[in-house]
Amino acid sequence: MVIKILGTGCPKCKKLEENARQAITEAGCEATIEKVTKLNEIMDYGVMMTPALVIDEKVVSAGKLLSASDIKALLQ
Repeated sequence: MVIKILGTGCPKCKKLEENARQAITEAGCEATIEKVTKLNEIMDYGVMMTPALVIDEKVVSAGKLLSASDIKALLQ
C-alpha cells in the first residue's frame, strides 16, 4: 500500500503525515508514505485544497486534516 500526503509543507500537512504514520502502526498494515509537495503534481490529482490524502493512487480526502482514527478506517 502506498499512501501519499499532498501538501506544500504547512503545519496541517505535517500533522496529516504524523496521523497517517500513527494509523498505519495502529492498523498493523504494511504501507509506505510519500510526500508530494510540488503544486503541479498535486494538481495532477485534481486536488485544489491541501492537505490531501491519497491511498493507492485514489484521493480519499482533500482540504481537511483527518485524525489517525479516520485514516485507520480508510486503511481497512
